[in-house]
Parts: sequence; structure tokens; C-alpha cells
Amino acid sequence: MTFEKIINRKQTGSVKWDMLDSLFGDDTILPMWIADMDFDNPLPVKNALKKMIDNEVLGYTFPKSSLYSAIIHWQAEHHGMRLTEEQILFSPGVLSSVAVTIQALTEPGDGIVIHDPVYTPFAMLAERNHRQVYRSALTIEEGQYRMCFTDIESILKKPDVKLFILSNPHNPGGRVWTREELITLTDLCIKNEVVLVSDEIHSDLVYEGYDCLSPVTLDDHYKKWVVTLHSATKTFNLAGVKLSFILVYDPSLAKKLKMSLEETELDAVNSFGMCATEAAFLEAADWREELLHYLSHNRQTIIDFFDLHLPNVSYMKPEATYLFWFDASLLNVDATELKSHFAEVGKIALNDGISYGPNGRAYMRMNFAVPQSVLMDGLHRIKKVFDSK
Repeated sequence: MTFEKIINRKQTGSVKWDMLDSLFGDDTILPMWIADMDFDNPLPVKNALKKMIDNEVLGYTFPKSSLYSAIIHWQAEHHGMRLTEEQILFSPGVLSSVAVTIQALTEPGDGIVIHDPVYTPFAMLAERNHRQVYRSALTIEEGQYRMCFTDIESILKKPDVKLFILSNPHNPGGRVWTREELITLTDLCIKNEVVLVSDEIHSDLVYEGYDCLSPVTLDDHYKKWVVTLHSATKTFNLAGVKLSFILVYDPSLAKKLKMSLEETELDAVNSFGMCATEAAFLEAADWREELLHYLSHNRQTIIDFFDLHLPNVSYMKPEATYLFWFDASLLNVDATELKSHFAEVGKIALNDGISYGPNGRAYMRMNFAVPQSVLMDGLHRIKKVFDSK
């Protein structure tokens, strides 16, 4: 019942709900775009935050040993990572962590490799920091994305390339990379002396039958070349309280990252984020299991709906995340107009694929972390768009 509850998020300062007019031109449409959930937060997290407020003084705080212990335990139990406190660095968010790795491990003009399509801010942050972006197009085999290692290797050989930023699991496609794929990619990075940054913010949202692996767990040699980014915010719907952590084994990489964090004051993290993260990892594991069960049901509902009502529309069955990636090319609408087309015709706000890179231009991304009734409403709005072509 927790996930069936309809929560009115309008006029709360919600990016998802209160920026519809400025971003989509209509504040009456249904928002199923940005990746936060329309579900109530775990009770242990809310209780921990209330207790913190009841202490009355919201002064300066620092990461307590209990927070480190919670992260170390979670990563060991769920991701097979063995960590010490010294190997954990904090920042406000995973995107802050991405920016820090770019600034700490590369210089202006250096090359950064990303997939195409992939999470939009990877390219945005690289370009803002005056780095050269190289996109390696993903191919589609059996309805899922695959890495093209021949292309990746040719890019990694470029002398200016210093960093590869990986979405693991993949956003927006929902793909969980296999052990073999991760080994091949990491070996290529090491061969060409390129640091691999693995963004694993969605790695706790993986469906039955799949296992999201951290590259650092596959070979001890990889620990010198891999930086892992993680957060509790996506799993437990805590994006607004802001906390992420950078997991780095190699002392030389850690030194550079720590220096950049200190130079930018990004190591001064949010008290509420630390409190919420600790409570989530220590006390909300059962909530996460219930969430995954609900999301799995939603995922199957979408697949059944598309197969029955939109049989000619191709899609990628998500192996992880609560994001559904479908092909809108049948509409014959220019990629730059798809977002507004769905907003105008279907009265629904979705992410347009072109924003994830040229290779995603035919696609749209839907967030299905919503109550079932909302999901069905959204699906019928999507159907209306295709029926109107």
C-alpha cells in the first residue's frame, strides 16, 4: 500500500512537478520524466531526520564513524566491495562527484569517453570543464544495448584521452553490463592508461536474474584504475537531501580527488544527507526489497501494455532502474520536437532521447516509479500519441 499512495507534490518546489510549465509549456500535463520516485520515503529515514530536527541545534557536522560503517557494510553485502574509511570520500551528489573526477584526474583539453546514448550530464560536465568529449555509439543486439569494443579501443588510443565515464547500470537503457563486458572494458582502459569512472547510482535497483557488478571487484589490479561513484539517493528516493560518496582504492587517485574536493569545499556535505544515508543503509533494506517488487510489477505492466496496444513500437526491457526506453521513430517527428510533441498531444512529460546523445534521437525515456494508477494513465497518454500519427 505504501507504493499505491497518491502524493500531491505540486507547489512543493519539486523539479518534477513544479517546472512543467517552464520546461514543457504546460503545468497540467503528467510528469513521468526526471528520475525521482512518486513514492513515500522509508519510515526509518523519516524518523531519523525527525530525530535530528528534535535535537534543535542544526550546526556544523562531520561524517561519523557510524556513517562510514553503514556504507562499508552495504557495499560489502550488496556489491562485494571491501572498503576502509580512508577509501570513502564524500560529495553533495553523484554529479558533483563526476565533476570532481573530471577536474582532479584530467586537464582542460583532455579527452573523456562516454557511451552514446548515455546520461546527459556526463557530456555536459565534461564540456563545461573544457574537456573533449568522445562518444562511442552503443549497438543494439536482441533488443539490448551492447558496447562496441573495436570503436572504444580506437578512441582510447587517442593520446589526449584520460577518462572513461561509465553508466553502470546503463541510464537510459536499463542495461546491466555483464562480467565479460566489464572486464573487456576495464582491460582496454588499463592498456591505454585511462581511468575508468563507474557511476553506480542505479546499482541497487536491479531486477531478478541480473547482477550489477562493480569493476573493482573483478580483479585486484583494477583497483588502481577504477573510481566508483555511489549514493543512497536514487534507491531510497532521497535526491533532495544530497549526499554521495566516491569509492577509491588507489592512494594516488584518492589524493588527487581529495585535493579537488577540498579546493572546492565540496567535501563539506549536508547533515541531512548523512543522516538519511546512514538510516537508509542500516534500516531500510526491507523497504528496498518491497520497492523492487513493486517496480518489477510496473515494468511487466508496461511490457504487457506495449505488446498488446503498441506492438509495432520497439523498446528495451529494463534489467535495472525504473526507466523505460522506447522507440518513437514511427511518429516521424523530428528528434528535437519529440518532447514537445508528447507534451502537446499526449499531455505527458517524458525525456527526449536526443538529449542523451545523437544515437538516442529516436527514443523517449519514461520514469515508471509511480503508483499503478498513475502508470496506466501515462501509458494511455503515450498510446494516444501513437494513435494520432
